[in-house]
Amino acid sequence: MGIAWDDVVLIEHRGKSDEPTSITVNCPDKAGLGCDLCRIVLEFGLYVTRGDFATDGKWCYIVLWVVPRPSSLKVDWGSLKNRLMSTCPSCMISFYLNQQSTASAPPSVYLLKVFCLDRKGLLHDVTKILCELELTIQRVKVMTTPDDKVLDLFFITDCMDLLHTKQRRDETCEHLSNVLGEYCISCELQLSGPECEVQQGFTSLPQEVAEELFSCELSKEAVPMSSASDTAKLMKATITVDNLLSPVHTLLQIQCVDQKGLIYDILKTSKDCDIRIAFGRIQSTAKGYRTIDLFIQTTDGKKIIDDENIKSLCSRLKEEMLHPLRVTVGSRGPDTELLVANPVELSGKGRPRVFYDVTIALKELGICIFSAEIARHSTAERQWEVYRFRLDESPEYPLASKKARTDIVDKVKKTLMGW
Repeated sequence: MGIAWDDVVLIEHRGKSDEPTSITVNCPDKAGLGCDLCRIVLEFGLYVTRGDFATDGKWCYIVLWVVPRPSSLKVDWGSLKNRLMSTCPSCMISFYLNQQSTASAPPSVYLLKVFCLDRKGLLHDVTKILCELELTIQRVKVMTTPDDKVLDLFFITDCMDLLHTKQRRDETCEHLSNVLGEYCISCELQLSGPECEVQQGFTSLPQEVAEELFSCELSKEAVPMSSASDTAKLMKATITVDNLLSPVHTLLQIQCVDQKGLIYDILKTSKDCDIRIAFGRIQSTAKGYRTIDLFIQTTDGKKIIDDENIKSLCSRLKEEMLHPLRVTVGSRGPDTELLVANPVELSGKGRPRVFYDVTIALKELGICIFSAEIARHSTAERQWEVYRFRLDESPEYPLASKKARTDIVDKVKKTLMGW
């Protein structure tokens, strides 16, 4: 027994184009399901205006109201529904007869080689095409040659799981060639080999750079410098813990500045800390702030009453709300280098659309990217995904100046956070 498969995920559009679209998920529950669903929503460039969560540990009911950000973004709603359905547990009775989770095999990684004539914004344009094709960038290596050509190596996975077919590979290369036009010299796509493993990590980051990137403290350099009031606003995040209102749940009342991916960041933290959200309400933004009520339990259905556990959970949540992404600009020898870092889920997944947002911010600033790479970096507390960009100096944008570097951090941070 179960519900009709098409009814597991329902997407309903309102009468007016500017009204939120509702996404309803009604299926068996699993650990971290809310996080996984919000991750997919973020991948599609959607912003959650409000939401409701309810689960008894066996069955869950989730409603999210979403809008595209920016409003001009074209969303493939059919593909979104398929992706959301693919992450929901089976609704058949066999699900209840076998509760043991089976770890799915990691997706195959493919190597995309794009050789082009260089121009401003090229890297973002390729990244945008890959996002539209639902191809996820796992690693990247970008190299500019002395004769103004660029070789982009993208290690990608396919959200549609079709890259093993010749048709999907051919269509991807053809689409890239058509969009890039005369700038595209060649495009190749094949299953990656051992070279993918070589891209897994950087050589060690300088100690002072690592301390700035991975510090738990929100430094003044880490936030946009538009005004002192903006900085004060970012520093404000409150979490109220109530163990008296419910006999079986701990209530978390969260209020903080609204930003892109906030719901995903909070649910990611709950998932990684083995916290189950029995009931949740995400309220609409008011004066730039978001209020969220979560009735939570441990995985064995108990309240969280240990003071140290509560303190640790609140500290982790505040870190995600105040400082989910780290941005810094510095010198690497004679070059100017932009570094962006974000925590990785315990499952190994990085934050969606970071590379997309950074490249569009640099494109809008008119800054060329000489080289770029993505890799993982481990600290004692957690693993990070680090994006490293060597920026090309130009007469109209002298990168050595303090103002230029402040402008870069400001623009990248605002784009990443959706401010």
